[in-house]
Amino acid sequence: MHGALVLAGHTGEILDIAGGALTPEERSRAERFTRRQDRLDFVAAHLLVRQCAADVLAIPVAMLTLVQRCERCEQPHGRPSIAEAPELVVTLSHTSGYVCAAASYGKVGVDAEHVTTGPADASLVALALTPAEAALVGTDNHKLIRQWVRKEALVKRGELALDRLREADLSKLPFDAPTSQWEGRHFLEWSAGTVLATAITDEPARLRLLGSREWGQGRPA
Repeated sequence: MHGALVLAGHTGEILDIAGGALTPEERSRAERFTRRQDRLDFVAAHLLVRQCAADVLAIPVAMLTLVQRCERCEQPHGRPSIAEAPELVVTLSHTSGYVCAAASYGKVGVDAEHVTTGPADASLVALALTPAEAALVGTDNHKLIRQWVRKEALVKRGELALDRLREADLSKLPFDAPTSQWEGRHFLEWSAGTVLATAITDEPARLRLLGSREWGQGRPA
């Protein structure tokens, strides 16, 4: 068994190399997406998180079943887990054309978002950032999205909620370092074209970028 691992890559390339198979529930969820790209991103992310878990567990991906069950409504969505290894914590994220996943025996969260052109969205700044963070971000949308994915990753760790994003002040974290620490948590950050991504783990994590385009474009934050 290995420690915390993060895998990431472009959707098309992940679909070309990913093993494993979706469950009937996952296939049903995928079919509900009206946009083809959204459907492909969903499938790629769900296959990738299986591969991530398989690599940590050092067993074939075909042996693993991903399950999701909402604690409130009992529907097949919410925080994912591996049926055959419930002690392993897994998480996934997808944005248009790009997916990432992480697995660890401690708390873990991962998120990825595209950075659009133009200045930072003032309404998003007000929603997500503390005054200290807002002062650092200013009108820089790249910095705003970096803070946003950090907080989304904290949400996926179960340590923050979307309506309480301003309760976490990440103003002490650098914007240009591939790794950093905050209150005992390890941040691993990278970019791929217009995508910014962050993984947060209890121990230092390994990052593996998959696919030929990723090896050419993926780089630390």
